[in-house]
Amino acid sequence: MENRYDKYKDSGIAWIGEIPEHWEVRRLKHLGKNYNGLTYSPNDICGSEDGILVLRSSNIKDNKLCFDDNVYVKKEIPQKLIVNKGDILICSRNGSAELIGKAAFIELQMVATFGAFMMIFKGTSNIYHKYLFYIVTSCISQYKWLFTTATINQLTSSMLGEIFAPFINNNLEQKSIATYLDKKCGEIDELITLQEEMITKLQSYKQSVITEAVTKGLDKNVPLKDSGIEWIGKIPEHWKVVKIKYLAKIKSGDSISSNEIIQEGIYEVYGGNGLMGYCNKKNVDGFNIIIGRVGALCGNVRLISESKYITDNALILNCFDNALYPYMYIMLKAANLNNLNTSNAQPLITGSKVLNVSLPIPPLSEQQSITDYLDQKCSEIDELISIKQQKIEKLKDYKKSLIFECVTGKRKV
Repeated sequence: MENRYDKYKDSGIAWIGEIPEHWEVRRLKHLGKNYNGLTYSPNDICGSEDGILVLRSSNIKDNKLCFDDNVYVKKEIPQKLIVNKGDILICSRNGSAELIGKAAFIELQMVATFGAFMMIFKGTSNIYHKYLFYIVTSCISQYKWLFTTATINQLTSSMLGEIFAPFINNNLEQKSIATYLDKKCGEIDELITLQEEMITKLQSYKQSVITEAVTKGLDKNVPLKDSGIEWIGKIPEHWKVVKIKYLAKIKSGDSISSNEIIQEGIYEVYGGNGLMGYCNKKNVDGFNIIIGRVGALCGNVRLISESKYITDNALILNCFDNALYPYMYIMLKAANLNNLNTSNAQPLITGSKVLNVSLPIPPLSEQQSITDYLDQKCSEIDELISIKQQKIEKLKDYKKSLIFECVTGKRKV
């Protein structure tokens, strides 16, 4: 490997391996102090002009702060729960085990606190804080298996404090490592962003292909007529515009307790935002169309053909004619049902709103031709998207290994 240190010694910690001879191994509790976040009630939530920003897991994306989904509270905030430049914000509790340990560095001074499912790690004054950020994130990734139990996903203060970390007690070298990683990780992030932009364009292209096919058909020479529906526009003259209620029936799924949802089971459990886990009972068989009813992804559509359990956060649509399922699925995806959400609080759509959506319906033979065309065309686009996603995963893995090499001294900078 390029740029190695002259001499190494065994760190005594398996995942760290050898470290440069002049480095040490310390527990994180000796490098800083952590604080658990603010507990607040729904009554404390207010507008941005009246309160203070509460940083939550949704405010962290790719180890950086983002502000797409903000919550503000009007409440007395202890000084220790005010974030400062150089702090490390960490997700410490979450329903998703994957989110435990995701972190962001507070690059600039800001007026904000952090929620109860978060913690802040404040490094001691003699440590270069951006260097500490790279150490903490690399260490946490090695211990993620500790943060998941059968009942709760959490990283506690004591867990974090007991984690072993490689450490160099030299501020100039700390700054050198952090500066190098800032530059290299920035370059990798730019490459990731480029791939993500390409994916977004491919997804937009895919949606336009679907919309064009299900509203105009495949024959570009047929005469068109006005559908009377804004998002549909003109349709072939021989097509019909029909409300879903004349083509299908709809109902909500059933409630299920969190204890019944397990990691492994016979049947998949689907809720408003997709797959939640598994259980040992079912409430649907055969062809069904699932529509997310509650949550940020409400209006998302899935076609299933096997036994599953659908929760009451999703709607179950059953076509009167089984032959209509493939085309109905495509039509509902094109209809962008998320636009039916009119709630200012929890995103929500209702079965009655879905049933009153109007769709352009061609003859059955054309439905099959359009379905076959879109299956092939969308598969080609999905293949390109998959290639881009694989590139992103490889770049993320490289970034993670680069940070590990630098903070453990395997690479000298």
